[in-house]
Order: sequence, then structure tokens, then C-alpha cells
Amino acid sequence: MPKQKTHKGIAKRFKLTKTGKLMFSHQNQQHHKLVRNKRRTRRGKEPGVLTGVFAKKLKRALSA
Repeated sequence: MPKQKTHKGIAKRFKLTKTGKLMFSHQNQQHHKLVRNKRRTRRGKEPGVLTGVFAKKLKRALSA
């Protein structure tokens, strides 16, 4: 059996922390910042935490 390979698309977009959480950066934060209100811009800067069943699937693809 060959080794399982890490899914590179997921590896670029998500980061696994020491405690096992999946961190990601929010999308649509590169340009058109003047159009959005300040609260929306500020909340887009902070990293998001992914939990649940979808996180479990992504962890399996990362650690493969």
C-alpha cells in the first residue's frame, strides 16, 4: 500500500494548531475595503476556527 498524501489545497488554506483546532483566514479581504463597513473589515482580519464534522474530514486529509 502506498502512503497517503497530504491534500495540498487544504494545507495551503488551513492550519492545524497544537490543541487540534483548524484555523483559517477569512475570504474576500484583499481589496474593495472602502466599500465594507469597519466592523466587517475588522472581523475579517481575525482568524476563524473550524469545528464539527467538516473539521474532522479536513484533519484526516491534512494528516494523511
